[in-house]
Amino acid sequence: MKRLAGSVMRVLYRKELIDHIRSKRFLIILFLVAVTGIASIYSAGYGIYSAVKGDENDFVFLRLFTSSGGSLPSFVSFMSFLGPLVGLSLGFDAINAERARGTLSRLLAQPIHRDTVINGKFLAGVSVIALMITSLGFAVGGLGIIMIGIPPTFEELMRILVYLIYTILYMSLWFAISLMFSLLFRQAATSALAGIALWLFLTIFIGILAGLVADGLFPINDRATIDTILRNQQTKLYISRISPSQLYDEVTVTILNPGVRTVSPILIDQLHGAIPGVMSLGQSILLVWPHLVALIAITMACFVISYVYFMRQEIRAT
Repeated sequence: MKRLAGSVMRVLYRKELIDHIRSKRFLIILFLVAVTGIASIYSAGYGIYSAVKGDENDFVFLRLFTSSGGSLPSFVSFMSFLGPLVGLSLGFDAINAERARGTLSRLLAQPIHRDTVINGKFLAGVSVIALMITSLGFAVGGLGIIMIGIPPTFEELMRILVYLIYTILYMSLWFAISLMFSLLFRQAATSALAGIALWLFLTIFIGILAGLVADGLFPINDRATIDTILRNQQTKLYISRISPSQLYDEVTVTILNPGVRTVSPILIDQLHGAIPGVMSLGQSILLVWPHLVALIAITMACFVISYVYFMRQEIRAT
């Protein structure tokens, strides 16, 4: 039975993976992400090349991903903005579209366990995201080497790999959210709108809400003390960290900029006596380790909700 279940899982996984790769939606998303990412690297590369003029400064290669050139934002800014849209677009109709076409009931009429279906869809979506981000990361890295003529050091290469892993987790989180909405709502348009609304709230309006709450609890005026100002900023930061985008932005800044030593507000007197230097990769990972745990926890929570709801849902042939 276990061998049969494993073979069925492989068949469903391969079928979902091929459906994603052959779909026009995936090609459009891949083209959009590739063009914007490569354009940002190309623009940043010329700016960095003009600045260094052949001088091999420290961590020049990492600046390709974090620097903006001309009117184009940086590569990490593009990924922070487009990542949720890619994840939401891959899964908003994963279940409800098959239910509307009547293929889901026919699929479950076969000797296939329900958990195999939901697991296969989730694994296929994550695999597509991983394939897309890995390919894009190596492509922009190769373009960067050609443009600036400076290969990455081992430290830079490992930091880029860690950044790509965090990006895959970040986009997989939004894919898990879209998969959950495709189960909670019967109409694909409704699930898509719900995902976009949640993305807008967690990306834009959460900052406004954090500012209102922080100013209400710790108002800043002419009589405000340093402690009040610090508590105000800490409250804004803690509330903003409800958003996965805030967690992802802090991760990218810490991993791709070895000079970052903290992700929390600090005072000037706390910097007194600090020795200038950079963080090792291990120290940077420890600094954003809670962010990794949070991203994985939110992703698994959304998938568990989808799993339980799908297992208990009544599906009839239409």
